[in-house]
Amino acid sequence: TGVQTCALPISEMPKIPFFSKHPDTATDPVCKMDVDTSNPNGGKHDHDGETYYFCSPGCRVAFSKEPEKYLDPNFEGMHM
Repeated sequence: TGVQTCALPISEMPKIPFFSKHPDTATDPVCKMDVDTSNPNGGKHDHDGETYYFCSPGCRVAFSKEPEKYLDPNFEGMHM
């Protein structure tokens, strides 16, 4: 004995926000990494009416110089 159990069923237990929230993500078009759209480390850039999110300032600058290169469906992403 001496084992304690939780009195609440799992469905009634309070959720811990850190573990229960899944931030919205977007794919960085340069390196193909997932980026949290609410807090993108590299910022964001608007191009042709679309907003793109970046993992780092370097990816954002590269995209801003050659957006068509990174938006080409055949582009597989830079290896980082």
